[in-house]
Amino acid sequence: MHKKEFTQLLTAWGQQNDRPMPWKGEKNPYFIWLSEIILQQTRVEQGTKYFLAFKENYPTVFDLASANEEDVLKLWEGLGYYSRARNLHFTAKYIVSELDGAFPDNFQDLLTLKGIGAYTASAIASFAFDIPKAVVDGNVVRVLSRVFGVENTFQKAQEKKEMQELADSLITKKLPAIYNQAIMDFGAQVCTPKNYSCDDCIFSKNCFANEHDLQSVLPLKKKKVKIKKRYFSFLVIKQGNMVFLEKREKQDIWKGLYQFPKMEREETLIDSFEIEEEVLKTWDIKSKEYCIENVSEVFIQSLTHQKLFVNFIEINLISEIKHSFINTDIDFLSKFAFPKIINVYLSSKKFLRNGK
Repeated sequence: MHKKEFTQLLTAWGQQNDRPMPWKGEKNPYFIWLSEIILQQTRVEQGTKYFLAFKENYPTVFDLASANEEDVLKLWEGLGYYSRARNLHFTAKYIVSELDGAFPDNFQDLLTLKGIGAYTASAIASFAFDIPKAVVDGNVVRVLSRVFGVENTFQKAQEKKEMQELADSLITKKLPAIYNQAIMDFGAQVCTPKNYSCDDCIFSKNCFANEHDLQSVLPLKKKKVKIKKRYFSFLVIKQGNMVFLEKREKQDIWKGLYQFPKMEREETLIDSFEIEEEVLKTWDIKSKEYCIENVSEVFIQSLTHQKLFVNFIEINLISEIKHSFINTDIDFLSKFAFPKIINVYLSSKKFLRNGK
């Protein structure tokens, strides 16, 4: 496949096949940036409602910069990878305070902004400023690997560099935004990971993978990352209509979010006797000062490199205790930004009685 022919076919396909999305055709760098950060590691179907919510609540970068971080995290709730939201807020404040609210209009300066990598910088540069810089995401890697027969896993820096160079050599200087949108749409709609549509593909006659029956092989699979298992027990400590919370500050998952007081062990606490023993040891609450009301089922959540096994232990306090937790009314819990698994618990309320 000649590069020039590939570019012409793809650009023409992009002009004829429209995949409706609320940020498509956008020239405002703020909205382009917002959509790209939201869509990192997020499906379009899920990300769309978040994009629209952010656009409504923070219609300009100035609005986002002046927002409270906790409000930003609350609006982000459910998307995961909360460092993206914190970087989003940090960069908005930087753009307002240091750049007078104007985004850099070139690729290299965009790269200097926190939370913006090569892909996002390429997207903003091409969509907002018509700079011929190719985006390279999973869809692009799949299309180019199959059509041009690139046999790499793209885990090494040199392999990533070579893919970026190939992508940059293909993008049209006249219509970079249309080209970039077209190759992402083509990978999402035609050259998909499994149910690829080779019979309807504009490159089928000159595609390396189609010619050699390697569609299921290319791009080469990355080595599987070892998944770490973690076991949490959250203590839902209640006193009347009040409940205790704490804010996660350590460099770990969910930084900046709220949670119930947590115990992490080598296994999830289920047995009532073990729970009482652990509570006495960890939280210095005397047995006469509380009673264990309920123990939830075990909730499971899979993250990129971790698998979490979580349950919730409802404890009713009988008398006052000394503590450093945030004490809030149960009716106000919806105002706090929680990890997804805590929201699942709050919405389900399925309990095992007394740990049995």
